Amino acid sequence: MTAVSDPIIDNVLDTVGDQAVGRAVPRALTPFKIPAYRKLAAALVFSSFAGGVWLVALVWEVFRLGGSAPQLSFVSTMAAVGVIIPALLAGVVADRVPQKLILLAVAGVELTGMAFAAAAAYAGFSSVGLLAGTAFVTGMAMAFYYPAYSALLPSIVPAEDLMAVNGFEGMVRPTIGQAIGPAAAGAVIGVAAPSSAFAIAAAAMVLAIVALTTVPRTPLRRTLDERHATHPVRSAFTDMGEGVRYMVRTPWLLASLLFACLSVLAMMGPLEVLVPVFIKSTLEGDASDHSWVLAAFGVGGAVGSLAMASIRMPRRYLTVMMACWGLGSLPFVLIAEATALWMIILACFVVGITFSAPTVIWGTLLQRRVPPDLLGRVSSLDFFVSISLMPVSMALVGPVSELIGVRATFWIAALAPLVVCVVAWLWARMPADEVSNPLD
Repeated sequence: MTAVSDPIIDNVLDTVGDQAVGRAVPRALTPFKIPAYRKLAAALVFSSFAGGVWLVALVWEVFRLGGSAPQLSFVSTMAAVGVIIPALLAGVVADRVPQKLILLAVAGVELTGMAFAAAAAYAGFSSVGLLAGTAFVTGMAMAFYYPAYSALLPSIVPAEDLMAVNGFEGMVRPTIGQAIGPAAAGAVIGVAAPSSAFAIAAAAMVLAIVALTTVPRTPLRRTLDERHATHPVRSAFTDMGEGVRYMVRTPWLLASLLFACLSVLAMMGPLEVLVPVFIKSTLEGDASDHSWVLAAFGVGGAVGSLAMASIRMPRRYLTVMMACWGLGSLPFVLIAEATALWMIILACFVVGITFSAPTVIWGTLLQRRVPPDLLGRVSSLDFFVSISLMPVSMALVGPVSELIGVRATFWIAALAPLVVCVVAWLWARMPADEVSNPLD
């Protein structure tokens, strides 16, 4: 017997189903009623998994080649420098070029880099310099991802669902990218080699590209005028200047970004370079132990993001955001005094919560308070300023830890962000700003 589909009945059932889903699922999952977002989310899952596998494989390929803290610091620094160089230009591109095309191009470059690293490791001609160069190129591509993705979301998702989207993505990225991906990489490296993990990352990126091709192309919210066509370079600098001027005259934005910049300087080097070195040298751990630490950070991020996405925007949203970020560095004290792996796992779990929960507020804040035609450029400024000192952190953490000790370096990472946070909160008069600009 052949089933006959009635379009009217189908539409009614879809509507009823969407309403049921809306009642049954947490607030964080409501954007999945939008088909375009479901496709974008699938691409996010695959690319996050690939990135998590890539991160662990890169670290342990450096160790396999005989590298230590200085060599790993060099590779991490090159990746960070690659991200920074085109970051401001990326915002201009995101406001001028269909964001779907940008995301596809980024994924293509990442796929190429991962496949190349896998081939080099399999063939036996991998080296620290080669890995650094590959990390640099893929980092340059990643600079274009965040502004394009941030500018694309408000074209797909209604404003009232943006907090839910940011919360869900804040859950997916750490769960998949910092827990499941690294765990898979650690398992593969344990039974095979980093080369196999590189290959798995490349395969996941292929799936991400397939999912991205199904995302609809959204219209640009900013049209190009004759100035852009006649003087593209000059107009690009003009566009960058508009974004910078907006940032400078918006105290909450400027103070938050400067805090993020200094916080990254204090925390990222110890987290990405010293933690695996500490696990390997002091605790005599391996890739699997490193994966457990990254997984704890990721699960903590998922918990924090889901919790924040499941509630309404806090009335004191700037204060809540800054308090979480400022206090979130204190678990580095536990890492500094760690004598067992579980202590590092617990610390990274708490850091994951306090890092991701306020990031949900931050992403929603940009999408709701920044003018739409400036969102790509402001997002790129967010990306650029926030990570501008990351290469410095990666480059300094090795020599500094050798000079003052690993534990003292972790103590600095624990205390410095809290001090900067308080100064930024007071200087920008955030309590008055959030009362004057409610986002309920």
